[in-house]
Amino acid sequence: MAAVMAGGNRQDLHERIRRHAQAAAAQVKQLGRPNDLIDRLKADPAFSAVDFAKVLKPADYVGRAPRQVDEYLAEVIRPILRRYRKALNRKVELNV
Repeated sequence: MAAVMAGGNRQDLHERIRRHAQAAAAQVKQLGRPNDLIDRLKADPAFSAVDFAKVLKPADYVGRAPRQVDEYLAEVIRPILRRYRKALNRKVELNV
């Protein structure tokens, strides 16, 4: 989408991504090499206007997930841990 917003043709870019993705997958599956999809896209002139450092920040794509985890821990997990804290602090020895 960043390349389209920079003036690229959506269909052309989609096809380029598809071809690069297939080539990168072949490297991984057939040769056991690392996935080099991002490097392939960076090297493609059609994506030269894309700021990859900006569009590849995972935090920009997770929405409320971090807050939801914090809320779940506070509302569900911590009460359970408090309820069973004596059992959780008990020393146990296991001999096999």
